Amino acid sequence: MDREPQFDRILIKLSGEALMGDQGFGIKPAMIQYVAGEVAKAHKLGVQVSMVVGGGNIFRGVAGSSAGMDRTSADNMGMLATVINSLALSDALEKHGVPTRVQSAIAMNKIAEPFIPKKADRHMEKGRAVIFAAGTGNPYFTTDTAAVLRAQEINAQILFKATQVDGLYDKDPAVHKDARFIQQISYMEVLEKQLQVMDMTAISLAMDNNLPLQVFDLHTTDNICRAVCGDKIGTRIYNN
Repeated sequence: MDREPQFDRILIKLSGEALMGDQGFGIKPAMIQYVAGEVAKAHKLGVQVSMVVGGGNIFRGVAGSSAGMDRTSADNMGMLATVINSLALSDALEKHGVPTRVQSAIAMNKIAEPFIPKKADRHMEKGRAVIFAAGTGNPYFTTDTAAVLRAQEINAQILFKATQVDGLYDKDPAVHKDARFIQQISYMEVLEKQLQVMDMTAISLAMDNNLPLQVFDLHTTDNICRAVCGDKIGTRIYNN
């Protein structure tokens, strides 16, 4: 893809479910290789890449809590699940020729660096992709919130949410045949209409800090590259 990127530094948010493919649990090797290949294409355009990946394919804290677990314990398990996914993604990216570093919000020096914004800056300036693991390091916060927080801390120009759907609709398209696709929308409208693109804490934080968000389908080949090059794919969320 011989095009010029429209951004210098980006953060890509992936759900844990994106890595399990059709197997219902865990990490599907073919899927993680596909994801790594798509990210590698964007990296080769010269853009500085950082990532946050969820852990829902292994363990979801909210689900554990609803099943009777202590919420803090359940969320800690969820954060550890994101570390597993981050290490797997790092390995896959390295195999695609992308040097990586994993930085964790929870200290685990044997397998990941501690999260230090200035160190992440240096890594990206040197062409390394940085994967931020373990969410915010605190229970009760989702990886969506972690993605917005990290994007702000490293001064990313945009947050890409590469997901299972092609963007936002005014209602659930799986239920309502007349659902209308939304190409662009303000953060305030997302909050007012309670559209389920991210949790409300993440949306409010992005709005307060004027961080644009683009939501698009991960499973369409070259979508990450197209988004990096400024194509109007998916849904763009921004402040008016």
